Amino acid sequence: MGNPFASEVALVIDGQRRVLKLTLGALAELEAGLQTDTLVELVQRFEAGGFSTRDVMKLIVAGLRGGGWEGRASDLLNADIEGGPMQAAKAAALLLARAFVLPDEGADAAV
Repeated sequence: MGNPFASEVALVIDGQRRVLKLTLGALAELEAGLQTDTLVELVQRFEAGGFSTRDVMKLIVAGLRGGGWEGRASDLLNADIEGGPMQAAKAAALLLARAFVLPDEGADAAV
């Protein structure tokens, strides 16, 4: 499932295992894409279970870019994510948690 000590999450997209990571640049791009000043609102939506599919997609794209992927969000519109939308949402939540919490502080308990 990726290296939690490096804040990584793995997700299988179109049969290929991808490593997602929210680097500082990926987080900045994510903030710009969400049109918010901070990620606090996004974190709150995930904590409350009130996130949207748009939130999930933007997190997945940011994580992929942080992991070295050079694609575009539109490349994922018809992609097959192993485990479907539920697995994508779990990966997005775990990715967000691992970006801000050390593994021994319970980051995996969020998912």
